[in-house]
Amino acid sequence: MNFATHMPEALREARAAALRGEVPVGAVLLGPQGDILARAGNRTRELSDPTAHAEILAIRAACAALKSERLPGARIWVTLEPCPMCAAAISAARIEVLYYGAEDPRMGGVRHGARVFDHPQCHHRPQIVDGISAEESRILLQEFFRKRR
Repeated sequence: MNFATHMPEALREARAAALRGEVPVGAVLLGPQGDILARAGNRTRELSDPTAHAEILAIRAACAALKSERLPGARIWVTLEPCPMCAAAISAARIEVLYYGAEDPRMGGVRHGARVFDHPQCHHRPQIVDGISAEESRILLQEFFRKRR
């Protein structure tokens, strides 16, 4: 399969989240054949749910659509390095590849902080490709928080 980025779609979800007043993070989840199973942006405020991160919402939607608690062979595109909660969900869902944009030195759980996939109790470690559209993702987040201050 030829490589094709789905980060523009994840960025669209992030921008839509910002318009809703949510932290602008977006995710797109693809099935093993490259079909889009789910897309989501953060909805923690809208749903009054601290777990309503883009990755969690996309995983829930894809699992529901497939009537499965696992997503082997799936790939997820996220605009920001997943937090520890989302990294654990990616592992639990058995997602094969994680692509993400901007690093999150403060709250990240992949390359920073908890480093969930490096933990000995982590049962599944996805392949990780970082830095895709990182600058655009970072600027989107910085502008969002600058406007809120």
